[in-house]
Amino acid sequence: MVPTIIISFALMLLLSFPISILLGIVTTIAIHFHTITPLTILPQQLFNALDNFILLAIPFFILAGGIMTEGEIAQRLIDVMNVFVGRFSGGLALATVVACMFFAALSGSSPATVVAIGTIMIPALKKYGYDEEFATGLVTSAGSLGIVIPPSIPMILYCLVMNVSVAKLFMAGIGPGILIGAVFAGYTIFKAKRHGWSSHKKYTLPETLAVLRKGVWGLMLPIIVLGGIYTGIFTPTEAAAVSVVYALFVEFFIYKELTLKKLTKILRDSAVLSGALLFILSCAMTFVWLLTSEQIPQQVADAVIHYVHNWWTFLIAVNILFLIMGTFMDDVSAMLILSPIFLETLHRFHIDLIHYGVVMVLVIEFGFLTPPFGLNLFVSMGITKWPLTRVARSVAPFILLLLLCVALVTFIPQISTFLPNFFYD
Repeated sequence: MVPTIIISFALMLLLSFPISILLGIVTTIAIHFHTITPLTILPQQLFNALDNFILLAIPFFILAGGIMTEGEIAQRLIDVMNVFVGRFSGGLALATVVACMFFAALSGSSPATVVAIGTIMIPALKKYGYDEEFATGLVTSAGSLGIVIPPSIPMILYCLVMNVSVAKLFMAGIGPGILIGAVFAGYTIFKAKRHGWSSHKKYTLPETLAVLRKGVWGLMLPIIVLGGIYTGIFTPTEAAAVSVVYALFVEFFIYKELTLKKLTKILRDSAVLSGALLFILSCAMTFVWLLTSEQIPQQVADAVIHYVHNWWTFLIAVNILFLIMGTFMDDVSAMLILSPIFLETLHRFHIDLIHYGVVMVLVIEFGFLTPPFGLNLFVSMGITKWPLTRVARSVAPFILLLLLCVALVTFIPQISTFLPNFFYD
């Protein structure tokens, strides 16, 4: 069965089949030629894969991100961040990093973060004398924090295929997210001092209070959503629904910038994206069911342990494998396919599934910044009207910084596991 799966998978990958269709066909071929199981099991498994309450969180978080991207919450957050860090050297760029971190905690989506912050901050950075490529690279890279700082859609998908706690993985993402944000901020300060990029505005006390008064509604959202999850007031799925209701209330009745016409477009786009993600997940879970029933993860574990003798070597190999896979498919799909295959190996090396999940999300973040499937690159291309090569060149220094952070989180598990272990154990 394994050779059939590998050959059919590789052929269809070379023929550029959509990943969901590819998984469905590979599963069908394997069942038909190598088992006595009737093919009627496939629609049953496709349905069972989606019969999970936590899946409702995905369309809700996507919708909430769309509402905030089209509304005024992003602008209010940027204003607040300017008040706090705008006075320092490179203050506007620092405000960009911090605003990306906060918006990431609102939307759970990297592309949404790049759109919301980038459309405002890239022109502003250029206006105040910042290098154009630096500004584009900064926003594109800092926007990738949308999938590391909770809530995060890839984290939810990982929890579904690996059967781990969403709340724990959300909490585990906080430390690495702050680490990456701090590294980006440090690089920003270094560049600002080197090139003489200074603060662009000093706020008086009345101006500061006015900005905080207007921005408090946006600042409250991550507190309500994440605070509700960690205190047990509501589940991640309920938190996603709360974020939609809260965002609609703020945009319609507080900021009054969102229109019914915009909302119609947001609903349509969110439905399309949610449908695509859930179909990929359904096909991936069916493929995982096949692998598990045929005990393929156990076979992989036996083969891996024969050649790899410690956990850190295994994680290095997995990171390299995912980076290579990222040149053929998007890293979210690679995670859905490969992580369950390595489940038995992870258990044998005693690798914490929460730690491994954070590492996988960081590798996915890396994939958002590298061609050919770097979604954040395409978003920035739309904002700047630059070719892909120029956008990719602008993020190169930040990719090196991100690689450093991936290495730190991989080899120092406590960066990601400290908070969930402290609060849940």
